[in-house]
Amino acid sequence: MTDRLPRLIVFAGLPATGKSTLAEGVAGRMNAVWLRVDTIEAALLKAGLPASFETGWAAYLVAHDLGAAHLRLHQDVVIDAVNGVEPARALWEALARRTSARRFVIEVVCSDAREHRRRVESRPDPSPPMRAPTWEEVVRREYRPWMEPILRVDGTLPAEPNVSRIVQYCVLA
Repeated sequence: MTDRLPRLIVFAGLPATGKSTLAEGVAGRMNAVWLRVDTIEAALLKAGLPASFETGWAAYLVAHDLGAAHLRLHQDVVIDAVNGVEPARALWEALARRTSARRFVIEVVCSDAREHRRRVESRPDPSPPMRAPTWEEVVRREYRPWMEPILRVDGTLPAEPNVSRIVQYCVLA
């Protein structure tokens, strides 16, 4: 067992900003567990549960409980979700506190609105049977500003420099 505290790396941002690309890259580089809430929600839908607020929240709770199990084993965990509102954010803050993990928040934005819209409108369904959101759904989605120190990266920039920047932030902090 290591003396180092495990890391809980929480990705946040609207759909199609590049969160999953960066989260997967960071998890691979850091040999961390990658928990993508969309993948979990898609599995719940495949099991026959209806698409609803409750199904989406259940996916967050599954990611939370799986993350807790890995953090207790001193494994770093990457959470990949929109995390746009306080209940989701509080979930990860409480998890870090309960498991003595060091929490890092990475917000991925798409600085070019035309590029963001193009990504939303051209992307395939992210995790069938979940459907990709429409541009109107993305711009109407509730997403609150973060009120704590975070690392904000621009998903329109090449992935590799962003991944390196995020890893450095999480390792050297």
